[in-house]
Amino acid sequence: MATATTVDSPVRKRTWRGLPLVKQVRQSVGLQRGMLVAGLVLTGVFVLTAVFAPLLAPYEYDQLRDANGPFGSQARPSGNHLLGTTVGGYDVLSRVIWGTRTALAVIVIAVLLSVVAGVLLGLVSGYFGGWLDRLLVVVCDAVYAFPSLLLAIVVAIAISGGQSSLIGGVLAAAISITVVFIPQYFRVVRAETVRIKSEAFVESARVIGASNWRIMARHVLRNATRTLPLILTLNASEAILTLAGLGFLGFGIQPTSAAEWGYDLKQSIADVSSGIWWTSIFPGVAIVLTVLGLTLVGESLNDLADPRLRSRRAAADGPPPAGTVEPGGAVVATDIAVGGVWGG
Repeated sequence: MATATTVDSPVRKRTWRGLPLVKQVRQSVGLQRGMLVAGLVLTGVFVLTAVFAPLLAPYEYDQLRDANGPFGSQARPSGNHLLGTTVGGYDVLSRVIWGTRTALAVIVIAVLLSVVAGVLLGLVSGYFGGWLDRLLVVVCDAVYAFPSLLLAIVVAIAISGGQSSLIGGVLAAAISITVVFIPQYFRVVRAETVRIKSEAFVESARVIGASNWRIMARHVLRNATRTLPLILTLNASEAILTLAGLGFLGFGIQPTSAAEWGYDLKQSIADVSSGIWWTSIFPGVAIVLTVLGLTLVGESLNDLADPRLRSRRAAADGPPPAGTVEPGGAVVATDIAVGGVWGG
């Protein structure tokens, strides 16, 4: 019992190091760490800007005038308008800042709906099998075969007629993106469920009389969803591009209802040939930096799931301290009896 206490105490003292993302940053080395930190910084700036948009934006997203009069159309960057104004007379900086809030809302709703629907369908399909499994696989493969943007356009038109208010537009974009993402979560969870349901601990739970739903909720779900954070971050960046694509093609949110980067890019197409660069470059940079940050985080987490990176860290930093739990689940038993480690 004393040996078990000796093994557990270092873990309690370093609990903060096991927090999500903190643990991954510590595991990464060299260029990999730089990419992960850069992605976290860009993603953090995006999230903070969306949360504090009312405080950061000098004007409202649909504001056309102030105490001095109308803003004017296509005004160059100046002290009053740091990034200039658009062809519609909106302040570019304010539209870019408010656009982060629209993008974040779509990401959160789309990813949550996709995860809930995809995980539930994947668990049911993989665990029970049979005709339901074959039907769901065929349907998800059919959906997955469609181009994502084309499918999102069709769903957006069916839901909102192409354009709508803030709530309707966000829900239309989120639901259309959800339809595209569900097959990805379904495939991953189904494959893991098929593998896990034949494991010994699942068979033991079934033998002692646990119901199928209890086994799925308490034993299969946790083990089948370990890789979902990797897919989630990559899908978040794809959601930004899909939302911008919908707005660029004219199936997004009305400019008087919310700020949306894709719509602003569409309105600035004619400005580029006239030498008016500020109406297009800043919404485009916002899209690029946000997608880049989310992609760097997703790709870095995906790479850190590779066991070879653990050997790279071991070579760079030396052997980990005794009692440390490695990412793969192995416990380092240096200077401690192996029986005591596993007994704790």
